[in-house]
Amino acid sequence: MNMTSKYRVTEIITLFSIVMTFSLCLHLAAQTPPPNIILMMADDMGMGDTSAYQDFTGNDDTVQVHTPNMDRLARLGVRFTDAHTPSSRCTTTRYSLLTGRYSWRSRMKHWVLFGAQGDPMIEPDRPTIASMLRGAGYGTAIVGKWHVGLRFRQSDGSPAAEWKDADLSKPLYDSPLDHGFDFVRITSRSHGTSGPDAGKAVKKGNGPNQNVGPGHIHGRDVVAASGKGRSLIEDTPDAYVLSKLGSRHSNSAMEFLNNHITGEVSKDRPFFLYYPSNSNHAPYTPDTAIGGQSVSGAARTMSGSSMDARHDFIYENDVALGRLMDWLEATPDPRNPGHTLIDNTMVIFTSDNGAEKNNDIATGPFRSNKASVFEGGHRVPFLVAWKNGGIGDGDAKTPGATRTDLIALQDMYATFAAMVGSSLPDLAAGQKGAEDSFNVLPAMLGETSFRHPPMFFNDHKEARDDPAVCAIRIDSPRVNGKVMEGQWKLFFDASLLREGKAHPIALYNLARDRYESENLIEHSNLTELVQWMTERATTFRNIGGHRYEKLSLGQRFSYDWRNKIQLAPGSHGRFILNKKEGLTTLKMTIALENQGVLARSFGFTKHSNGFGVSSNRSLSVNGGEALFFRFDQDVLIESVSLVAGDDGSCGGYYAVGEHQPLAIYCVDADNDAKDQQGILSDLGVLKRGQPLRLDTHPHLGVEAPGIWRVAGMSVRTLGERGK
Repeated sequence: MNMTSKYRVTEIITLFSIVMTFSLCLHLAAQTPPPNIILMMADDMGMGDTSAYQDFTGNDDTVQVHTPNMDRLARLGVRFTDAHTPSSRCTTTRYSLLTGRYSWRSRMKHWVLFGAQGDPMIEPDRPTIASMLRGAGYGTAIVGKWHVGLRFRQSDGSPAAEWKDADLSKPLYDSPLDHGFDFVRITSRSHGTSGPDAGKAVKKGNGPNQNVGPGHIHGRDVVAASGKGRSLIEDTPDAYVLSKLGSRHSNSAMEFLNNHITGEVSKDRPFFLYYPSNSNHAPYTPDTAIGGQSVSGAARTMSGSSMDARHDFIYENDVALGRLMDWLEATPDPRNPGHTLIDNTMVIFTSDNGAEKNNDIATGPFRSNKASVFEGGHRVPFLVAWKNGGIGDGDAKTPGATRTDLIALQDMYATFAAMVGSSLPDLAAGQKGAEDSFNVLPAMLGETSFRHPPMFFNDHKEARDDPAVCAIRIDSPRVNGKVMEGQWKLFFDASLLREGKAHPIALYNLARDRYESENLIEHSNLTELVQWMTERATTFRNIGGHRYEKLSLGQRFSYDWRNKIQLAPGSHGRFILNKKEGLTTLKMTIALENQGVLARSFGFTKHSNGFGVSSNRSLSVNGGEALFFRFDQDVLIESVSLVAGDDGSCGGYYAVGEHQPLAIYCVDADNDAKDQQGILSDLGVLKRGQPLRLDTHPHLGVEAPGIWRVAGMSVRTLGERGK
């Protein structure tokens, strides 16, 4: 079978799965209202950190923490043993979960958002799970850890450029309210760095210039703001106390749920609760009790022995989960008389990455842990139950089902959309959203035809020179007419994510070597497999998301403007570049604005790093200048390469068509606490005649202005199906 035939077969199987899932959703919708959804996500929890996987990990009773409510959820529904986070760290996983898009398609190539503000990763017009569900009639809430960026305000109401500019008495400029959530009770990031701990006997770091964080945020408000610089009030119920976070978040969740089902309007609507808990990220600060059940000092091994503070913190998640499940089982469903809420609520429990402890007990039978692309960094617990939807039988006395299918957290967007009958964003029309999300509802239901497309994982601490390493997982692919049985995982150095260029460095077959101990990349009988997987990885990395592959992509046009720029003058100060690849000719026009005024006359300057404009002495683009690129066809913009100015600065913003602007980053300049430089990638579809804007003005008008040169660009035309 040739490659074209192979993909046609794959499309037929995928179409069949979609049709079957859609039919199931219609059948369920005819019988019951749309389900409620509760998604609870632990922080830094490995597969060995719950007794729900004890038979899988092999942990002995003397060391295995007992998590009775996680066990209970597994018996009610389904347990996955091959579930993954898209990244091995928290910020990047949370972004992917919420957006259905790999985080490295944004500016974050690895690491986490650092600092008390952290520029928001999700732009205002990017849909999230919450905004999609709200559009489907859901009431939405987040309780717990956010960590995908906030923006505060200055005293004059303008957005803060950084934390030191923030006036905490002002409502936030950007919060989860701007990304689909109606009810918001959060800590900004990991709890130890979200605010000075008011629970310590000796209080430190809570002066007017404190640089830890804002404490509790409700909606847009820093609820303990003192009005005295950035200091927080410590003698208030809203004081930020680390050892009280467990009960506070649980109580907030119950507040949202109870208000929702009793509200005159909301009781007739489904709810979505996203509950990313702070536990069990260090420092280990278990609460005394949650909902009347003891936590601190209450964790026990399966053999009944007491455990340490880390396991108390893990147990805190179990108690919070149990409180939710007890409430669901006891509370009548206002939309389904005669039933309690548990019947028509999907409950998911998972983790944002592997355990922070690198030991066999916490990580199970896998290599390494958090911050690694080895399995221990991203293979996580995933428990799900939904009785009315056929995911489990809803009986806690039965064993529950185990699924071995490959799934990941970025798949929740497409899965939830399928459940509620919402369409995914139309990428061909220039919309954005869920680019890497795949409907895994068939896997939850046990359909044997389920097959996941290639999956990526990134952020590898073992690559000390550059941790922006990634790996691709493809199971039993057909290569040159032969099925290569196995669970193949191919690692690439950081050049794939930063530059779009694939250099494979290691190959493992998880089907035989789940500890990833034998690197097979030099095996001659696997050369074709490595080449094929490398081609697939390059394609998926550069086209912007696996859903773009369905768009009938046309010819690729690559522009290299280092030391060369050949443009023909056009009318009204525009320059024109006609380029032919194969049988396709693509026309590009470039225009310049200076301080918002279209330049009628300007030229370009050549440089080994790319082109600038002749209207300034720096041979760069700077000083309030903006370039506008347009094409005479719809194109998929794969990447733009910008090189920082001679002083090493970058800055400014870019905007695709009518979409919201995002901060520019360059191939050689940082824009965060870690080195996030690389190509501007995965910009999406630019419709014919619409502009790609590269602007040196400060992003949101408050950051440093930009200065850079344009080194290159890669675009692909769209075929008739793509239009």
